[in-house]
Amino acid sequence: MTTSRSTAAGPPAIVATDVSRTYDLDGVSVPALRGVSLTVADGDYLAIVGASGSGKSTLMHLLGGLDRPTGGTLLIGGRDVAKLSPPEMALLRNKTIGFVFQSFHLLARTTARDNVALPLVYRGIGRRERRARAAEMLARVGLAHRMDHRPNQMSGGEQQRVAIARALVTGPSVLLADEPTGNLDTTTGQSVLALLESLNAEGVAVVLVTHDRDVAARAHRQIVMRDGLIVEDSSAPTAAAGAPAGSGPAVAAPADGVVAGAPAGGGVVAGAPAAGAPAGGVAAGGVAAGGVAVDGPAGGGGA
Repeated sequence: MTTSRSTAAGPPAIVATDVSRTYDLDGVSVPALRGVSLTVADGDYLAIVGASGSGKSTLMHLLGGLDRPTGGTLLIGGRDVAKLSPPEMALLRNKTIGFVFQSFHLLARTTARDNVALPLVYRGIGRRERRARAAEMLARVGLAHRMDHRPNQMSGGEQQRVAIARALVTGPSVLLADEPTGNLDTTTGQSVLALLESLNAEGVAVVLVTHDRDVAARAHRQIVMRDGLIVEDSSAPTAAAGAPAGSGPAVAAPADGVVAGAPAGGGVVAGAPAAGAPAGGVAAGGVAAGGVAVDGPAGGGGA
């Protein structure tokens, strides 16, 4: 099933066409995605929802350029990822995609401002401009008064706002948020969602990955996944009763590539070529922020 919204202004932010992802584990092929087509238009606000093992996290890794599909075509910013070298992929991630994760992944001994400025290091931007842009982003998420505080001096909600500011500092067209409220209490989670929605109103496309139907219900569009297929898209015509809306019959699949040791491919290290990573697309202790790993040496040095 192809799910899409198009804009006249230019190519959609992300276009996946009949995308599949299969992991080869000790000679056994494990299908995680089975032919998924999805378009994320500029300014979209959609939620990808499904049970553990449905394929939603694998899809997010592909949409964010943290991994490459086994089959099909994936365009990010109008560019075919199959034709990009690892350094070109890293630069595309840095310019196009902002990442927000459940566990924040901030450098513990680094101030909020320098955490936010980190992705700009890999753009070759000078320190003064990096810090100025980071301060602007922190003000945008309501944390101008906390820019010189370290993560252990902030609440969970404030840390997630720092992570959102870090995702925004490169000016991405798409913000990918993987369970952004998962480690927050209900009230704080609602405020983080309200922030994401305000950013969406300003034109940033937001893609939430969640198992929480209440969180998904806030999005303008809900994508439901099961067994590596899209089985429902609230923006698409309703499928015939009893038939899955995915691309072909839903054959029972192993979990989402979530098999012990399953690589998600292309983890991101310092905006350089993507090296193989565990199932999260991120090596243990390392997480992509603006297309770069943010778990470098935990020093207090400014970005």
